[in-house]
Amino acid sequence: MTAIDIAVRRPVLTRGLVAALFVLAVGALCLMLEPVAPWLFAFPAAWTVPATDWVGNVLEVVLNTIKPTMRLFSAVVAYPMAGADWALSGTPWPIVLGAVTGLGWYIGGWRMSLLGLAGFGFVLLSGYWTESMNTLALVVVSVPLAVLLGGGIGLLANEAPRVRPALLATLDAMQTIPTFAYLTPLLLLFGFGPVVGLVASAIYAAPPMARNVILGLERVDAEVKEAGIMSGATRLQQLVLVEIPAAAQQIMVGVNQCLMAALSMVIIAAVIGGFDDIGWEVLLTMRKAQFGQAFLAGLVIVAFAIVIDRMSAQLALERQRFSWRIGAGIFGAGIALALVLALAGQADAPAGIFGAASEAVDTSLGAFTAANGAALDGIKNGAMFYGLLPLRIGLDQAVLPFTWGFQWTGAMSLWLFAAGALGGLALAMTGRPVAGVGLAILTGIIETGVANLPWPFVLSSVAALGWIAGGRRLAIIATLLLATILVSGLWERALLSIYLSGAAVAACTVVGGLLGLLSAVSPMAWRVVRPLCDMLQTIPLFVFLIPVLMFFQIGEFSAFLAICAYAIVPMIRYTRHGLISTPPDMLEAAIASGATPSQIMRDVRFPYAAPSILLGLNQTILYAFAMLVIAALIGTTGLGQSIYLALGQADVGLGVSAGAAMAILAFIADRLVQGFAAERRKALGLS
Repeated sequence: MTAIDIAVRRPVLTRGLVAALFVLAVGALCLMLEPVAPWLFAFPAAWTVPATDWVGNVLEVVLNTIKPTMRLFSAVVAYPMAGADWALSGTPWPIVLGAVTGLGWYIGGWRMSLLGLAGFGFVLLSGYWTESMNTLALVVVSVPLAVLLGGGIGLLANEAPRVRPALLATLDAMQTIPTFAYLTPLLLLFGFGPVVGLVASAIYAAPPMARNVILGLERVDAEVKEAGIMSGATRLQQLVLVEIPAAAQQIMVGVNQCLMAALSMVIIAAVIGGFDDIGWEVLLTMRKAQFGQAFLAGLVIVAFAIVIDRMSAQLALERQRFSWRIGAGIFGAGIALALVLALAGQADAPAGIFGAASEAVDTSLGAFTAANGAALDGIKNGAMFYGLLPLRIGLDQAVLPFTWGFQWTGAMSLWLFAAGALGGLALAMTGRPVAGVGLAILTGIIETGVANLPWPFVLSSVAALGWIAGGRRLAIIATLLLATILVSGLWERALLSIYLSGAAVAACTVVGGLLGLLSAVSPMAWRVVRPLCDMLQTIPLFVFLIPVLMFFQIGEFSAFLAICAYAIVPMIRYTRHGLISTPPDMLEAAIASGATPSQIMRDVRFPYAAPSILLGLNQTILYAFAMLVIAALIGTTGLGQSIYLALGQADVGLGVSAGAAMAILAFIADRLVQGFAAERRKALGLS
């Protein structure tokens, strides 16, 4: 036998196969040692450090030191907030309606004008005009702060390359730390009231502004920059007179995203703000189980979000503006109507006309749940007993006579492991050894349950994925970050968060991927799916809780549905975009070779779309983590619940520690998926 023959027959150990075998070995070893080393599954409390107490003590000192300054800032900021609230609440509603409708005409013609009229008209007729103007006042003050903060960060990152990595890391932290986590220290700094919502909105809305400023300035053509230099402009003149105007369109996209983020955050801040705004109305009616009123208030938020999103997005586009005279005429008509109503003594906003509809919703909902309660409970219990619960605690604990009708035994576990091993062997023999080892690993996870996984297995899995996705550096960073959660005493809650967000991401990947595929091959399907995606993307997070509560009440299944509804859109959009972006020359070559449409989709479109699909998965994961904390209001466990409880108890240590733990999980998932996407782009020659 020659050396060449030996080399051909020798199995090729790729990086993926080595990593998979390593994880499988660690998992198998932990299972075998469980009877004698139970600490492999439950990290000993004696090995943890009181990180929550340490963080709380340090932050208490820091917060008490800067509290007088922050309270002074709060008192100063209260004046523009009061002024904006007085201006909007005191302005007659016809003038506000005329201003919005006239602005819509100027930037987008009759369609945008009609959208503004319909949106704010609905707000007027809902009976929540005063509350809505209070919310709008908060947005009006918080958005300029966020624009200034985000714009300043973006300019600093552009002008000081040395501090840019630190600034980008800060932006990552601002976007990945759950909003409820930094509401707790803000509450202690600024006290109870609307200023908390203002500051929280500015913090939450600044990162998208900063990133778009950075992106816009990066994309300014080199020729444009050189022209500014050749004209003898100073650096400040070049930046203000050349580069910023050239990047104006991208910067306006940042303003659009800043507006939407601020509106979303204002609603969340109502939890502790106690402000008489629409967010507080939603929360109050939800707590009273007045779902008709909660749904109506939620629709008011949606109307606000759609109008603000469409108008600000239109301003970001370089399109021809329409007649300002007609817009001014519409505004003048609003002023005239306000004068007429004032003279007639009817200047107040009309009472809501949807009160009967809200009561009808409550009545019909009560009748529907009474008539179909068994079916709804069956859906919820079926999903819990046969899906979510086994995934959380494993088949050996979830399969009981009460749930499945029989008891899971040790022999069944052995048969399951044997089936997984045989399936993995079959995949390996067909040339897919990594998939075969992955199937064996997945079998062990299903049998054990995500919340009961041994911590060495979880750490080794993250290390292996990091090594495959980004090499040794990413593996070390991801493992060390995850280890900080392990030793902080938040490990069990972190696993519960991974379980629920992972289940939601898996469901979004399957359903969203299929909808994206359908939208890619069928323009008619996309015409139906696209407006649904647009609507879901403009709805603030808080509102997603209302429909699931209406039908399934409080519980883990309701939280799962809310997370899925919020996180599914990126998967749909990026899957479709990737599949329709295949270069024509690749498609022509496949058609010329005689490939069928299914073969073209499988062997050409999907491989080329993989980086885009992975980016959609990345966004879906981040969306799921963002929604996880909001879903804590209706029955989740894990880090989200800890953050929400810390907010109610003003426990800064627990809130920040749990928020940091969730940010670490989101950061690790983000870097892993980005690493795999970069690898696919490199394989396709795209980078």
